[in-house]
Amino acid sequence: MQKSSRNRKPSKRNGRAKAGTAAKPARKKSRPVGRPTKRRPTLPLSSAQSGGVVSVTAEANKRANKQAKLLDLLRRPAGATIAALSKASGWQQHSVRGFLAGVVRKKLGLELVSSFEADQRIYRIIAAKQA
Repeated sequence: MQKSSRNRKPSKRNGRAKAGTAAKPARKKSRPVGRPTKRRPTLPLSSAQSGGVVSVTAEANKRANKQAKLLDLLRRPAGATIAALSKASGWQQHSVRGFLAGVVRKKLGLELVSSFEADQRIYRIIAAKQA
C-alpha cells in the first residue's frame, strides 16, 4: 500500500517549484559600484565628424574597387598570378584564393581557368558559365 502524497517529504529537486507555490524570480548579479568596465567610453560626434554613412559607403566602394581591379587583371589575355593579385589587392595569398573560389566562381558564376606556365600558375576568366 502506497503512502499518500501529503505524508511525503518535499522533493529537493533543483529548478522546480513545489505545487501551489510561485517560483522565485532569478536574482541579478550586480556589478560593484565604482569598478570600471572594459568598454571604451563613447564620445558624441560633431557635425563635421558624423559621416558614418559616408564611411560605410566608402568602405563598400573600396571593397568593390578591389574586386573590380582583380577581375580586370583576370580578364586580360595574359591572366594573372596569385602573387600579382595579392600585390594589387593588398590581400594575403590565401585570401586571394578564397576570392577566386567564393566570389569569382560561386557568386559571380564566371569560368575561371588556371594553367601552369613558366613555373607559375596563371589564372584567367574565360566566359560566364552556362546554367
